Amino acid sequence: QVQLVESGGGLVQAGGSLRLSCAASGIIFKFATMGWYRQIPGKQRELVATITAANATNAADSVKGRFTISRDVAKNTVYLQMNSLKPEDTAVYYCNTVPASNNAWGQGTQVTVAS
Repeated sequence: QVQLVESGGGLVQAGGSLRLSCAASGIIFKFATMGWYRQIPGKQRELVATITAANATNAADSVKGRFTISRDVAKNTVYLQMNSLKPEDTAVYYCNTVPASNNAWGQGTQVTVAS
């Protein structure tokens, strides 16, 4: 059974930084393409960054140049470094495989950016 546990969210001022972590179990992590998603209340969940098993990364245009995804295979953990945060980045952030496994969504971690 896949289990994903996100952490690292919080309240930060605009322009600040946060680093999110996601600990994964129940999957062959080193072979999985992983992603960070976010959901703003009233909106659909969106994929913001991905990292493949070969460590190729991609990011949505809205976060490109500000967010960096990385992974530590030894720790079965994927990270999201978020810099130059904006109020519009306020959301609940989740990690999951890409494509997402519907049974694997965790609780997410709340990120709130104050203006």
